[in-house]
Amino acid sequence: MATEEVNKPQSLPPYPELILKAIEALSEPSGSSKSAISKYIEAIYGELPDSTVLGNELNKMKESGELVFNKNNYMKADPSAPPKRGRGRPPKPKAPVPPGTVVSPPRPRGRPPKDPNAPPKSPKPKPTPGSGRPRGRPKKIPRSPTAAYPAAVSSGRPRGRPPKVKPQLTEVSVES
Repeated sequence: MATEEVNKPQSLPPYPELILKAIEALSEPSGSSKSAISKYIEAIYGELPDSTVLGNELNKMKESGELVFNKNNYMKADPSAPPKRGRGRPPKPKAPVPPGTVVSPPRPRGRPPKDPNAPPKSPKPKPTPGSGRPRGRPKKIPRSPTAAYPAAVSSGRPRGRPPKVKPQLTEVSVES
């Protein structure tokens, strides 16, 4: 059991602490890159357990304002600098509420939920349009098979374009 304790790697301090120590020790004027921070930590504490954890911790610290990210370098945030504003238009300043007034919570967004105790609604009768005709394209009326070609029977003319009328040729006799 004693051999397990000897072979056990030394425990690392929390990542934010490691990162801040590395940035202070490197003390570069334009900040320290992610690779420089990881090389420093590896040189001091040995092999890092997971390289992606360092990137995640750097992003967390950048979002919380502990670090400033500029041109792929991380620097400690200046305490006298104003807090960085988000993108877009800033919100309007809210008017102060006079003391003694009760502020109701804001309405929730989205459609309100249905009341489970409400009686079911009766289906609406369909309103009839003013013209009396149904909406949309009219239905095709089927024809009876006996009256399939009434135009050909009644007029006696063939279907389609009539043929071109050719002028009659007159015979010319040549007397010699």
